[in-house]
Amino acid sequence: MNSTSSAKKRGTIRVWSVVLWLGVWQLVATILGQDILLVSPLAVILRLFELVRTSLFWTSIGYSFSRIAGGFFLATLLGVLFSIFSYRYRWFEELLAPPVQTIKATPVASFVILTLVWIAPQNLSVFISFLMVFPIMYTNVLMGIRSTDKKLLEMATVFRVPAYRRIRYIYLSQVLPFFRSACSVALGLSWKAGIAAEVIGLPQGSIGEMLYQAKLYLDTPDMFAWTLVIIVISVWFEKIFLILLDKAMLKMEHL
Repeated sequence: MNSTSSAKKRGTIRVWSVVLWLGVWQLVATILGQDILLVSPLAVILRLFELVRTSLFWTSIGYSFSRIAGGFFLATLLGVLFSIFSYRYRWFEELLAPPVQTIKATPVASFVILTLVWIAPQNLSVFISFLMVFPIMYTNVLMGIRSTDKKLLEMATVFRVPAYRRIRYIYLSQVLPFFRSACSVALGLSWKAGIAAEVIGLPQGSIGEMLYQAKLYLDTPDMFAWTLVIIVISVWFEKIFLILLDKAMLKMEHL
């Protein structure tokens, strides 16, 4: 068993661990005896089943998913393109350095409040998820390109290997692990930032608005139910995307 598969196995969530923490949650909720402070897991599941049967539940998920995923994919596309330009042109990297460092250092809430002045609330989650993902994609892919084996590149130059073959057989094989690592980090972050933007901007019909309304009316079961929905969507979006990416990488290796 290689180290990668071993690490994945160590990071797997076990059923007994989940059951244990659910038991702790149930115990604390029972001791408190106040649903407004902490609702039981059973009450959350029952409320979730009620929400699933409403059209508002699905439209809210579709609204938030389309915008957060849109911000993620746009940041991925531009992050890859800009990293290529930065590798080719030093001035371009120097030009991007200040904004990239600023985005990394600025809290999400600050960006949300500032951008609300210029951007409509319904587009806020797209922009915020884009901002949070772009620096990760840009820096990781740029690092991957720079880590390309120089001896392989020299050999390709000596044997006059065409540019498209260099990209396919040298650059891609070196960069893809960095790209996958960036995706793994950025996917979860895009959802955290996107939902935070919705809670502050309150675009109508979004998950963030539903979460805020639950908090406003002290509807604890709704708050926990919507939080569970966010976690499930975020985890599955990440897993499905990475599975598809791994399959694409495997096919490329066998071409």
